[in-house]
Amino acid sequence: MMAMMLVASATAFAGDSDALKSVLKSKNYAEAAQMVKQSLGQLADNAEKAKAYNHLVDLAMAKVQNETGIIAENQLAAMGQGKVKEYDALGLADGICDAIDAAVECDKFDQQPDAKGKVKPKFAEKNAQRVWAVRQHLVNIGQEQAAQNNDAGVLKYWGAFIDSAENPFFAACDHNPEKEYVGQVAFFAGRYAYQAGEMDRANRYFEVAKRDPQQKADAVNFQLYAMRQQLKTHADSVAYVNQLKQMYEQEPENDVVIDGINSMYEGMKDKEAQAAFLDAHLAKYPNSFTALANKGLMAVNANNAEEGAKWLRKASEAKPDNAVVWTYLGACLSVLAANATDNATGTKYYDEAIAAFDKAKELDPERQLANWGYNRYQAYYGRYGADDPKTKAAEADMK
Repeated sequence: MMAMMLVASATAFAGDSDALKSVLKSKNYAEAAQMVKQSLGQLADNAEKAKAYNHLVDLAMAKVQNETGIIAENQLAAMGQGKVKEYDALGLADGICDAIDAAVECDKFDQQPDAKGKVKPKFAEKNAQRVWAVRQHLVNIGQEQAAQNNDAGVLKYWGAFIDSAENPFFAACDHNPEKEYVGQVAFFAGRYAYQAGEMDRANRYFEVAKRDPQQKADAVNFQLYAMRQQLKTHADSVAYVNQLKQMYEQEPENDVVIDGINSMYEGMKDKEAQAAFLDAHLAKYPNSFTALANKGLMAVNANNAEEGAKWLRKASEAKPDNAVVWTYLGACLSVLAANATDNATGTKYYDEAIAAFDKAKELDPERQLANWGYNRYQAYYGRYGADDPKTKAAEADMK
């Protein structure tokens, strides 16, 4: 048997270059990885390079299997079968990350044509399946690192989880079990990437999160927030608006993007572009609440109460549960009432203003979103006078 094993071992190394033999003899991942890095140009061909990286996968997976074995033993111990052992959580996570990286590099060379021009990958399927099977540990360990405020660790492990899920090398693996939570992991990975100053990486993760209906709104909001924080010059702002326009072309009814473009034009004091954008959008989507509300607020900022009331009334019809719009509408109507040239018109506008303010109060009684109190009192004052019980009640409501 000993002789047979020696023959088999000799056969395994037969024909291998000295550089590859040295790599394959190493039983330590860090050492072997350094050797591969240093000797990559000395390896005979793509087949040897694939074999070298596959050896790195083997070494990384050996660490993974050791730690997952301890986890399995601990699960039995929890049921009264043995003692709980401490396992190397970070070693497990790092081993999985190493295995992912090595497997992907291995495949680059494994997919190259051989001397006869044929592609015959030797390691792809096995590596993809064995590495994919242990990736979920990255989610749990990343969460543990978040609790310990290890931001770099969280980004590394959650980032590796998302990056591998998006890598074509793992396309044939079963992604279905991860669909329920991959979007959430991607969203938080994006936030950690942003905090680390890696905006390109953050955007990549946010794009993954946006595919999850439950994460989409949060991902878009944070993505736009993060992008705005990077603006330093007018050129930056113009580039950012162009990015928003690209997003708008893909999702023209996304209120967050619409509001983002409007806010940027407002901040840049480009009223002409702001109005043109809102008008073009309303031509296609006449009931767009966000565009209608922003048209109304543009008029309010320009001290045009009549125009403001026109657009805010339409906005309140498109979305009747928005206390802020009702409050601004009431304010515009109060101005029109105060400027009316006859009592009948003034009374009409005051009644409409009071109705708007009362609606705002109904929707937001604690004034957490809209501060309707003083303006509502003023409308009652203008309509009924200071001593009317209704005015007194409105005065009490604003305190």
